[in-house]
Amino acid sequence: MFDSLTDRIREDELKQIHGTERLLRLAAVVVVSFLLFGGLYLVVQHLE
Repeated sequence: MFDSLTDRIREDELKQIHGTERLLRLAAVVVVSFLLFGGLYLVVQHLE
């Protein structure tokens, strides 16, 4: 039921995300979103 202090510290260290990793994740989300919505836009334009 209760975690030991060592287990809690270990979990907290794993949850921390470094700034560069956060930026890489954000960049990946932006690129994937751009490709997805850009592709959908081009498909709709092609259908018209």
